Amino acid sequence: QVQVVESGGGLAQPGGSLRLSCTTSGFTFGSYNIGWFRQAPGKGREAVSCISSAEGNTWYTDSVKGRFTISRDNAKSTVYLQMNSLKPEDTAVYYCATSFGAYCSSSFYEYDYWGQGTQVAVSS
Repeated sequence: QVQVVESGGGLAQPGGSLRLSCTTSGFTFGSYNIGWFRQAPGKGREAVSCISSAEGNTWYTDSVKGRFTISRDNAKSTVYLQMNSLKPEDTAVYYCATSFGAYCSSSFYEYDYWGQGTQVAVSS
């Protein structure tokens, strides 16, 4: 049984930091790319970042480049999203998802298993 569970969300001030975790089980973690998506109120789901399975190549959407860092710990079947210099526009529900293969994709159609999401709110 595949499980994908996000954690680490919460309230942060502008300029602050949060670290999200995506803990998984039930599949061969090392064979899957892991992506982070977010959905703000009234908006569609947006790809934020991805880390590939084999080589750990990373991708970021332009609005988070230089502020967010994605990493994976294959021994723990966990992916992290370190979010620094947070802005109010980063406020959203953040989702983690899995995609089988060797290359990252920003299209949510490529992802099969999703977590329930974790809320991130950035406000003073």
